[in-house]
Amino acid sequence: MRTFILIIFSVLTTGCSVQQIVVKSMGGIMDNAFEVLNEEQDLNLAEKSIASNLKLLEAMVKTDPENKRLLLLTSMGYSSYTLGFVEDENPETARLFYKRAKDYGIRILNSNKNFANAKNGNLENFTTSLLSFSKDDLPAVFWTAVSWGSYISLSLTDPDALADLPKVEAMMKYITEKDPNYFYGGAYFFLGTLYGSRPKILGGNSEESKKNFEKCLSINNGKFLMTYVYYARTYAVQMQDQELFNELLDKVEQASIDILPEARLSNAIAKKKAAHLRNLINELF
Repeated sequence: MRTFILIIFSVLTTGCSVQQIVVKSMGGIMDNAFEVLNEEQDLNLAEKSIASNLKLLEAMVKTDPENKRLLLLTSMGYSSYTLGFVEDENPETARLFYKRAKDYGIRILNSNKNFANAKNGNLENFTTSLLSFSKDDLPAVFWTAVSWGSYISLSLTDPDALADLPKVEAMMKYITEKDPNYFYGGAYFFLGTLYGSRPKILGGNSEESKKNFEKCLSINNGKFLMTYVYYARTYAVQMQDQELFNELLDKVEQASIDILPEARLSNAIAKKKAAHLRNLINELF
């Protein structure tokens, strides 16, 4: 992998036209690279590989800055890498990485003039602008919302960041309307986390949190284990339901890593996060 990356970087230092030809031809390879990484269960190998791929992707984006495919992969990559390997250990670095992921996603969405004109405006116009996206745009909408919302969750002392939370919620609701099954019911996962991680005075809603997590589990048949982790981390903790907390984490720990082969890495990370939450139980309850 290191040799391959060095070869690509050497090509990226040649003439502009050659660079762009190489970058465009590399798009499919990077798609395959991320697919293979998602199937990996060795966390150390995955962490090193993703970090290397992210810098390569950024070099490719710099060469072809309007390439939506590469922008999406970079946004997805930073969001996934940060959730899996940075957030629990270094929240401040995670916050910066989530912002970087969000910025790459926004660059894709800004190609829609309705969105570009509404993104800094009021919620009504912003929500209306989402209707101008097509189904092909759903991945960019979803991953931008994931990174944006994750950035906000680590910026709770920043009023400007918090003010954008309703827009992120609108983006996820848009996903549930257009393709509720997208990414294992990921929009419901996110909404469950959103409603379950905040007290009622700040917009939290325990009933909506539970409903969304259960909907997500019904879509992925309980195979996307991260759902249980965040169900425990947010709703169960907010309700101070230690019994439910333990039941949810038990499901993660008892599940096979191969229950969802195409998301083996995510499920391996879920197991790591479940163990981390177990260690915090005396602080959480």
